[in-house]
Amino acid sequence: MATMRLTALGWISGLGALVYTAINLLGDVSLFAANTLAWMVRRRPAASAFWSSCYNVGVRSLPVVAITGMFIGMVLAVQSYHEFYNLGLATRLGSIINISVVRELGPVLAATMIAGRVGSAMAAELGTMRVTDQIDALTCLGVNPVHYLVVPRFLACVLLIPLLTVLADAMGIIGGAVICVDVYHVEGHHYWTHSQEFVRAWDIMSGLIKSVFFGAVIALISCHRGYNCRAGAEGVGRAATEAFVASFIVILILDFFLAMFLNDLSARFFPSTGKLL
Repeated sequence: MATMRLTALGWISGLGALVYTAINLLGDVSLFAANTLAWMVRRRPAASAFWSSCYNVGVRSLPVVAITGMFIGMVLAVQSYHEFYNLGLATRLGSIINISVVRELGPVLAATMIAGRVGSAMAAELGTMRVTDQIDALTCLGVNPVHYLVVPRFLACVLLIPLLTVLADAMGIIGGAVICVDVYHVEGHHYWTHSQEFVRAWDIMSGLIKSVFFGAVIALISCHRGYNCRAGAEGVGRAATEAFVASFIVILILDFFLAMFLNDLSARFFPSTGKLL
């Protein structure tokens, strides 16, 4: 009996420690985000740092986002064609493929790829600067590290990830159309006509709204992990890994709540007129 009581107390103690750590981390990230937003409003970032961040986030991510978006559409076409063909709805494939790409798969997978490519790099870069005392050197020189290092990266992610999402959506639509029209020989006119009837401007906007939040989350989490990196090479590697894993989990959670909110908003102010069947 005493052993069971000690085991239960151990489980409760471990759970309490986990909850305390999670709340402490959430508060730390919230303060870090508030500090970043305050410096963003207070003073413009250096032009050189901002354009360098834009190049790293935007230009260097073009190939991976384009390839990811194209194969998203192609895989959706391959997986959906036979079921729709058996139902006599092959010409409706454009509707389901394009709505899936622009509303969910395009923004989420583009953000995931950027979190892996850009977010990990941000965390590793800032972590290396923390380990080598470069961040402390900036403070000694009278430069605020958050303003100089975090704000340009935050702005670059918020501004450019929606544009990369547009690229992913376009490539996904092209990839799905190529497979359906050129490989499975779906009649092109009806394919695009049904797509135009079903996919609304609000669907595209909802995906772009999500991508803005995803960009902010990726930048804040990645910079926070790198800024608070532990000492040593192991700490830098762990910061990069934690940045990607945390960004990916938060992207999925945020996508769920944003989807609920945007769907409710659409039902109230933009009632759907198009139907798949």
